[in-house]
Amino acid sequence: MGMFPVRFRLAPAALRSLGLAAAFSGALAAAQAAQGWPTDWTGQRLSTATYVILDPQMQGNPDLLGGAQRQGILDAMRRDSARALKRRYPGATIAVAGTTAHDSIRVTPVLITPGALLPWLKLTAQLEFALPGGQRVVLGEQFGLLVLWQKQADAANYLYDQLARKLP
Repeated sequence: MGMFPVRFRLAPAALRSLGLAAAFSGALAAAQAAQGWPTDWTGQRLSTATYVILDPQMQGNPDLLGGAQRQGILDAMRRDSARALKRRYPGATIAVAGTTAHDSIRVTPVLITPGALLPWLKLTAQLEFALPGGQRVVLGEQFGLLVLWQKQADAANYLYDQLARKLP
């Protein structure tokens, strides 16, 4: 045998045949509870949910940008966060605010800007989820300004895809 151990991946069908799928689901639920996640914060629930994208927010120093630039970024935040959720969960519904059912998940995209536009600084992107039961879940990640500058027009798309990958 070589220096590195062999790694195996079991397909979901193999897990079911070994009777491990139920055990894995129970372990996942226990891990979510230990982390403080709401009990309905599951891939199954989120994959068919209705999401309402609320007005995006810029916090920190939004005065770094002119009015037209700021509005363009806010528009991209709304559009690209909705598209990232739909790519992550193709069975989900993205609804317009004000026309939704009581069981929809309200999502607020947030950018927390640094104090200056220097390439080595970072901004924080967040998706704030308000669940129907009143619980809140916030997913966030920091992104270097240089990385986002390199993405150009795809910057908001890139960062919301990265956040969507954190969803169950």
